[in-house]
Amino acid sequence: MEIDESLKLENQLCFPLYAASRLVTKCYQPVLDTLGITYPQYLVLMVLWENDSVNLSLLSEKLMLQSNTLTPLLKRMQETGLVERVRSLKDERSIVISLTEKGMALKEKAPALRAQLGEQLGISPEEIIQLKSLLDKLIQNLAV
Repeated sequence: MEIDESLKLENQLCFPLYAASRLVTKCYQPVLDTLGITYPQYLVLMVLWENDSVNLSLLSEKLMLQSNTLTPLLKRMQETGLVERVRSLKDERSIVISLTEKGMALKEKAPALRAQLGEQLGISPEEIIQLKSLLDKLIQNLAV
């Protein structure tokens, strides 16, 4: 029985995207382990390093994660002293997430992550820019 070529794993876009995501995240893991954070926590920290304080809905939008996924993650980050979560004074339904000094201090160690990843990717800086651009376009097209 012959299989349709379009059904072969090697001809799928979804598999290399999935595998690349897992492998890139794995490259980050040794440095993240030394910082005592997970990759999703690192993503939250990056948003907060840009903005310092954000409400949960903006964080959810930026990370493309539902609030019910973010809430337990943020609770763990609060327990480890990386962030604070408080109700907004303007709107009690809104939760504002802010960096603590400990969370801000990790920002100084973040360049080591980029350097390590850059060494392991095996593609040029130009190819990285091109790949990111294509992935951004794909995400924008799918996130409608």
